[in-house]
Formats: sequence, C-alpha cells, structure tokens
Amino acid sequence: MWGQGHFSGASVVESVSFSGIAQMDEDTHYNKVEDVVGSHVEDAVTFWAQSISRNKDIMKMGCSLSEVCPHANSVFGNLDPKKIYGGLFSEDKCWYRCKVLKIISDEKCLVRYIDYGNTEILNRSDIVEIPLDLQFSSVAKKYRLWGLQIPSGQEVTQFDQGRTFLGSLIFEKEIKMRIKATYQDGTVIAQAEYGSVDIGEEVAKKGFAEKCRLTSSTNICEEKKSDPGQLVLRNLKSPIPTWGHRSNQSAFSRPKGRLSGRMILDSKNENDAGNHVTFPKDSLAVGDFNLGSNVSLAKIKQDQKLIEENERLKTEKEVLLESYKTLESKVEQTIQELQQEKATTMDLTKHLESTLKTRVGTRMKNLAAKVEILKEIRRVNINVRFGNDLSDALQVLEEECFTNPASLTELERIWAEYSLAQENIQICENVNEVSILIARRNEVQQKLNMAVEVFILEVDELPLNKRLKTLQDLSTSLEAVYGKAKEGVNSEEILKKFYDWKCDKREEFTSVRSETEVSLQRLVGWFQNTVKAFDLSVEEPLTSEDTIGVIDEILEKTESSVCKELELSLIEQGDADKEIILNTYSQVLQKIRLEERLIATVQSKYKDSIEFKRQIIEYLNKSPNVDHLLSIKKTLKNLKARLRWKLVEKNNLEESDDHDGSEIEKIKQEITDLRNSVFQEVYREQEEYEKLNSLVHKWFPELPLLFPEIGLLKYMKSGGLLTMSLERDLLDAEPMKELSGKRPLVCSEVNGQIILLKGYSVDVDTEARVIQRTAAYHRAWRETKEDSGLLPLIFLFLCKSDPMAYLMVPYYPRANLSAVQASVPLTSEEALKVMRGVAQGLHTLHKADIIHGSLHQNNVFALNREQGIVGDFDFTKSVNQRASVNMMVGDLSLISPELKMGKPASPSSDLYAYGCLLLWDDNVKSLLYSLIYCRSSMTAEQVWNAECFLVPKGKSPPNPEKDTEYTQYKEEEELKTENLNKYKEKTRNGEANFD
Repeated sequence: MWGQGHFSGASVVESVSFSGIAQMDEDTHYNKVEDVVGSHVEDAVTFWAQSISRNKDIMKMGCSLSEVCPHANSVFGNLDPKKIYGGLFSEDKCWYRCKVLKIISDEKCLVRYIDYGNTEILNRSDIVEIPLDLQFSSVAKKYRLWGLQIPSGQEVTQFDQGRTFLGSLIFEKEIKMRIKATYQDGTVIAQAEYGSVDIGEEVAKKGFAEKCRLTSSTNICEEKKSDPGQLVLRNLKSPIPTWGHRSNQSAFSRPKGRLSGRMILDSKNENDAGNHVTFPKDSLAVGDFNLGSNVSLAKIKQDQKLIEENERLKTEKEVLLESYKTLESKVEQTIQELQQEKATTMDLTKHLESTLKTRVGTRMKNLAAKVEILKEIRRVNINVRFGNDLSDALQVLEEECFTNPASLTELERIWAEYSLAQENIQICENVNEVSILIARRNEVQQKLNMAVEVFILEVDELPLNKRLKTLQDLSTSLEAVYGKAKEGVNSEEILKKFYDWKCDKREEFTSVRSETEVSLQRLVGWFQNTVKAFDLSVEEPLTSEDTIGVIDEILEKTESSVCKELELSLIEQGDADKEIILNTYSQVLQKIRLEERLIATVQSKYKDSIEFKRQIIEYLNKSPNVDHLLSIKKTLKNLKARLRWKLVEKNNLEESDDHDGSEIEKIKQEITDLRNSVFQEVYREQEEYEKLNSLVHKWFPELPLLFPEIGLLKYMKSGGLLTMSLERDLLDAEPMKELSGKRPLVCSEVNGQIILLKGYSVDVDTEARVIQRTAAYHRAWRETKEDSGLLPLIFLFLCKSDPMAYLMVPYYPRANLSAVQASVPLTSEEALKVMRGVAQGLHTLHKADIIHGSLHQNNVFALNREQGIVGDFDFTKSVNQRASVNMMVGDLSLISPELKMGKPASPSSDLYAYGCLLLWDDNVKSLLYSLIYCRSSMTAEQVWNAECFLVPKGKSPPNPEKDTEYTQYKEEEELKTENLNKYKEKTRNGEANFD
C-alpha cells in the first residue's frame, strides 16, 4: 500500500529525490577526508556521525516520516532485522528510521535509529512500516578512532567517563575524518580531527583508551571485540550523549544544536564548504568542549572538572531538597491528625457528660420505642414469614379439590372412537366400503350424542366457575408475595419438610415471645412497687435496695428480650429458609395450575359437547345433500348458454350490413346483465362450496367421495380458489399486448372491478403444482386479507378446450413501483409507507414457508401512493426457477450472492431483493445496510417492524410543482380508466412484463 507517489507529495517546494543518498553509500578510500557531525557515542573510541553534505536529505526525510508514519500500519508477526521501519522516539515523540536489533518480548523490541546511531526499547505499537522510497542506507555511519582500543578490565565508571569525554569532543561538532580502513560490518576506522586537535590523542592522554598494535598489511587495530548486546544495553542504561535537547520549533524534530549548525552551513557559499565552521555557544551540549585553536587544552580539562563537580553537587542538592519537602509534609500531616484527634476527644467527652445526665430517661425512651414497634409487628399478620399463607392454600387445595367428572372418561373414549371412524372414512377410496364405514360412524355418533348429554348434565351441576375463581384469587395473592416460582418442582417430601420447618420456627417464635412477655410483666410489677416507695402517704417501710436496686437487671433483661423478638421478626430469612418456602410455594402453585388445567379441560370439552349437540341434531342419522349446489350449477349452465347465444347474436348483428344500432345496444346491455348474473351465481356457488367444505372437516368427510361430480375435493385442495363454472370466452376481455411478453394476458371488468386474467400453459403434472402453489399463496393471504400485504387472487379456473389455467387478479394500472417512480416519484413519507407494506407482504409469505423469489420493481405496487403490496409470481415455476431470473434495478442485480454461487433460494434472498429496492430512498440507509450485509440474522418481521417504519419521518414541505404534476397525472389515469371501462380503446400504461 505504500508508494512513491505518497512520498513525493510530502513537499511541493523540495522536489529533490533520495537517489543521491543511495549513491553516497560507497566504500571509503584510504586517507579520504570527510566532514561529519557527531550524533551518538558508544564508548571512548566508537561513535556515530553524519556527513554534512547530507543535511538537506535528513530534513526532507524527517518531513516525509512526519507525514507518513502517523497513518502507517503497526508491525506484527516476525520482524525482519534487515528491513528499515519507522520508530517513535520516546524523548520528543517524533518519527525516525530504525532497525530491529533484538526481540525483547512479544510487545517490546530493541531498535537502533540508523540515521543517528542511538538505540532504544520500543513497544511494537510505536514501530510502523514505511514505504520503499525510504528504504535506503543509513545517513549516520559508525566510526572508530584509528590506532586505539578500550583497555582490558576497564571499570564501568571509567568506561562511562571515557564515553562522556569523547561525546564532549565530537557531539554536534564538525569533524574531519581521515579514513584509514573499513570493517566488514561497515565500521569506518578513521583519524578524527577538530581544528588542530587530534581527538584520538586526547582520548588516549586521558587514559580512556590505549594504543593498539597495528598490523603491517592494513594498519587496523588488533583489539578485542566487545559483545554488541552488552554494549547496546550499556548505552540504554546510560545514554550519553543523547540526541540533545529537541527544539519544539523544529518541523522535523532534529537535535537543536545540530539544526543551528546546519543553518550556518546552509548560509555559507558552496565554494567555502571546506572551510572551518563555527558553532554558536548556546548550541553546545552540557559539558561541551570547544577545541578551537584559541582555547588551550588545560582550560578545557579544568572546565570539564568544574562542570562534573557542579552536576554532582546539583544532584545532591535536589535529593536533600526532596527529603526536606517529604519530612515537612509528614510533620504537617501529623499535626493535622493530632488536632483532629483532640477535637474528637473533646466532643466525645462533652457528649458523655451530657449523656450521663439523661441516661435513665434516654434508656426508658428507647425501650418504649422498641416496645411500640413490637406492638405494631404483633398486630401485622406474620403469616408470610412462617408460611401460614402457604398452609392455608394447601388446606384449600386438599379440602375442595376438583376431580374429573365420572362421565368425562366415557365421553373421551367414545369421542376417540368417533374420531377414528371419521379418519377411516376420510382415507377410504371405495364407495362400497365407505357405506359400511358411514353406518359404523352413525352408530358411534348415536353413542356420542348420549354420552354428551350425560356429560353436559353432570357438568351443569358442578361449581366450576366458583372453584376456578377461588384458584385464580389464591394464585394471584401468592404470586404477589413470592413472585416467580420454580419449574419442575413436584415432591411430597417438600411439603413434609415445610411442615417440619414450620413447627420448629413456630416453637422458637413462641418461646421468644413468651420470654418477652414475662420480662415486660416483671418491669410493670417493678413500676407498681416503686410507686409505693415514693408515695409519702404510704406508712409501710420499704427497703430501697430491694425495690430500686434491681432496676438495672430488669431493664437489661427486658431490653434483651424485646431486641431478640424484634430481631427474630425483622431479620432477613436465611438461604435455607428461603429455599424451603420457595419450594413449597412452587409446589402449591403447581397444584393450583394442575387443577386449573383440569377445569379448563372440562370446560373446553363441555363447550365442544354443546357445539356438537347443537350442530349434529340436524344431521343425526342422515347426511347432508348437495341439491342446493346442483341447483346453482344448473342455473349457471342456463345463464352461460344464454350468454353465449347473446354473444353470437351480437356478432351477427354487427356483421350485417343493415344492423340496427339500438338493437345492438339492447343486446349489449343484456350481455352485461347476463355476465353479472353469472358472477353472482358463481359467488353463490363458492359460498355453498365453503359450507360443504366446513361440513367435510367437522362431521362428514365422505362428501367428496359420495359426490365426486361436484368437484369438492379440487375446491378443497385449491384453498377455495378454484372454480369450474368460469370460462375464458364468457369474459369480454381486452388483450394486453403491452403486458403479454411472457404469457397471454387480458383485461376485463367484473362487477365494477377491473381485473387481469393471466394464462398459464399446463399439463397434467403442471396443473396439480399450479393448484397447490396458488392454494398456499391464497391461504397466506386469507389469514389477514387486506392487512396481508399481498396481491389478492380472485379466481383460478381451467380451460376445457385448451391446456390452459387462468388466474384472475385485480388490475392496478400504472401502480407498480417502476411506473410510479418513472412518472411522479414517491416522497420520503410515501416511500416508507409503501415499503413497510411490502415488508408485511414478505413477512406473510415467509410465515407460510413461501419464498417469493421474483421480487422486483414491476412486482411491487403502491396503491394510492401509500399502501404497498407484493404481487404474485409465476405459479408454474419452482422457487429456484423464479429466483434464477436476473432482474435488475439500475445497474444492481436483484439476485443475491448465495444464489449466484448456486445455493438454493431462501427468505434471505427475498430480503436482499427488498434491500436493493430501497436504493432509491435516502432515509433508510441503516436498514439497507442491515439487509445487504446482515441478511442471515434478519427476518421479514424484523424489517416490517423497523424503526424507520414505526416512527414516520416529518412531512416533507409542500411542492406546488409536484402537486400540480400529480393532479395532472391523476386526471390522466381517470380518463384512461374510463376509456378502459367502455372498451373504446386499449389502455396504454407503459409497464413491463408481468409474472
């Protein structure tokens, strides 16, 4: 994801690439001189430095890193030690290039900032990937002073001092490096000079390094190589010198001293690049030594010692000052605590003094208050605490327990025998056998009628309603106290355990209450005796020790008894007590529910018996006849014959040359009346079929077998949709060529309603499937009808001469979603109403286990621009065949991804198509997202109840232009409908093909 284009956009002003940096990384040559600036020190002879000529490259690289790294991905997995990453330096929170030296843990890594040389332990979150154009060689190089090595056995303190000393000589100073050789690891062996001072000689004079023996071939030191890991850890513990103080004003977060030095370099003429560069004094780090020719080395050493001593004294001063502040804070805190303790003691003393004066009165007042509370508790019913209410409930259940009526068992036995006889008749296919089964059924029916009468008489004598009311009141009162009961509790041991627990608790409570009453009576007796001691009129001598002296003991005992009873009455019950009471309550409630169900069963059976007695009395020992239905069919046959004759007569008159217009109009009116009469008889026929259908399901399953000529079985299989009395030629239908792309489609009028007649080519197998699918759809619609959200089916009939099935549905001209959106698009408020209706239609289908599979803009209707319904589908096709047709909404396919992968259609597929239909509305984006991406967890019912449908949006502001356009549109539709009703011209609606 990184690219050269991103980095090149970091700076418009500086367009120089980093190709020059890559060309600098060539092998050094012997005695070649480089001008560098020191950036980091590792030990007394090893340090890192940057070439002055690469100043602009560093500035540009810092700018790029500051823009790229904050948006880059943090590293994860295994880290490549050869790869360059971006690291967030902890001191200034700026980004620099780094390499990973060591994996410390899963979260931390040791890295080296390759352009400066220092190391740091970073969290993985602070290490990011950088683009390829930043993956070039490091700017800083590692140098080693020529001819020197660290003395063996050097102490840590001397090591650190040597590193500090070398830092003061080279850090952020322009140094000339005379290259002598290069190690295989890239370390450059060079002689370092600052002005006229040889830095290596100064380090050796200080004793921080020693001369090493040079080889005759390469003059490279034969020294002991230190462990790099130990050196890195030592650098981490004592990072001297660091990168120096960061300037907050620097856009690239470079070290402060280095930036000022470069600014001077940039201001010089390029021809003077080799001249000596002076650095401002304020740019030097602490302990910095200016080794110019105008300062003596002795002065530098003296200044260095003074600085070190000053730093040590400063540290000691800070430590002592911190200790002083800590002690001072502790002293102040101790003084405050003593003052608070003194004030508390004084308040307590005053309180005790005032309490002692009113001790007797206070004690008696408190005791009187507790006794008053105890009186109130004793007045309150404590049945709940000791389960008395449960005991009373158990007594009610045992004493007046309701049992099954004696006649119920016999009634259920005969009813089961009757149901079996009805099933045998239903599955029988032989007319001769069915007669025997009917006779057997009628015999059982007589027995059932007698059993029903006995059962009704017995139940009439039972106080069922009174007992049910008692049980309901009992359960309501218990539920108000105990709440939810446990499930599956049924054991007589629970009741035994409850009675044992109740006896123990009652015994304990009686003992405590008796003790309280004795103590209070003793206190009352003391008061009566004490009256005599203080009554001057009583001459009988009394001993004060005998009367007054025992009051403390009496009060103590009375207070103890009262408190004990209060505690027993008010304390929270233990878990064991609660468990016993809850189990008993659950057992009681289960007994109540069991008896309620028994009563409900008896009442239900009583209701069925009353209904059976009321309905069967008419058909006892006889079967219903179909004469009325046959009479209707005969009337229909005559009407259809007259209608056909009138149609022929009208055609003959129209074809004659001298036809009379008034005569033709009269015949047309007669034809219209005959058609209306035909449909009236068809509706009467459907009502009679429905009555017979009800009788078949309740009492007479033999009717379809006894009267096969009436086609009752087909009617039942079609869910009441199929009629055999309608024919295609009876309708004065207008072909709808605009809508007939897939099948014959005609438009007509039936009883003032405009209908469409869809033709389906069928064979023997297809005919059965069409009837089955239309019946399932019709039953789903019939559950809620107008509230189903589905297009209703009016009639289904079969053609007698051709292998065609015709489906009659209402016709809504230009009401499909495609036409509405093309003419006058729905407003947001209208769209929500329409699409909620469509969601209701899908919910109705899915609840009936029907998958639409063909939901698109031409199959969704917006009636009156506010009611949305789902249109029917091709009933000759299976759901997978319907779903395989690729319908489009704009450039978006309505076929869900799982269907494209060959998976079967599901309710989720319908919801995908529904979500695609929502694309034209901007107020349902949240629902749309859920439909397209979370379909597996959504249902049509959840869509129907979505918040955007339940809480309608505010009405959109009026739009006069749109209102005028809509009015014109309505006038045009009314004119077209009028023309269609009169059949003077074809309706032109511009719709797409119907399914």
